[in-house]
Amino acid sequence: MNDTAPRGNVVLVHGGFVDGSGWQGVYDALKADGYNVAVVQNPTLSLEGDVAATQQVIDGMPGPVTLVGHSYGGVVITEAGNHPKVNALVYIAAFAPDKGESVSTLIADPPPGAPVPPILPPNQGFLFLDRDKFAESFAGDLPIAQAEFMADSQVPWGVEALGGTVSQPAWRTKRAWYLIATDDRMIPPPAQHAMSERIGAQVVEVAGSHSVYVSQPDAVADLIRQAARA
Repeated sequence: MNDTAPRGNVVLVHGGFVDGSGWQGVYDALKADGYNVAVVQNPTLSLEGDVAATQQVIDGMPGPVTLVGHSYGGVVITEAGNHPKVNALVYIAAFAPDKGESVSTLIADPPPGAPVPPILPPNQGFLFLDRDKFAESFAGDLPIAQAEFMADSQVPWGVEALGGTVSQPAWRTKRAWYLIATDDRMIPPPAQHAMSERIGAQVVEVAGSHSVYVSQPDAVADLIRQAARA
């Protein structure tokens, strides 16, 4: 990697219950187009830890960074995006909190009639999705075998991460883009619309589940390219 890379630098941040491998389709599309791409394996134990892990990866990039987050990863990039190398934020079906907000506060008052994510009661400080309901809620547009694998390979999501609050929202000083997944059953599309409008993001809508970053990698990569070019 070098400062004269033909396209730019992209850092991808995953959300809760999954790891960074879900970004492979997006990674491949961007790499083929000449971007430097890094995937953060944020441990999702605490927001503070995930921000630190993300900023460590940003530190290692050779130039300006387009920072991308999916789901809970949106909270991470909202804080980590204050890094001086970050010049654009891209939210993929993601939470986009304001100062003092967390995932816990953002999901406290769901829109009327919104599906309820099948999150099981906390177990020793960690959250999991009901495996039998994972495919329908999280990965409704993926092949059933792939959705079942994701269900059976869940990463524990720390309750502490869920409650981690943002201290300085980067979208107040950095330009933002937002991809709304119109068939999302984890973060209701009306909530995505409200958050994307609040942060002044440039918005695209894609027919996809909460796993749109896996099922529609080309559409996700296209939005990242828009942000990187801007």
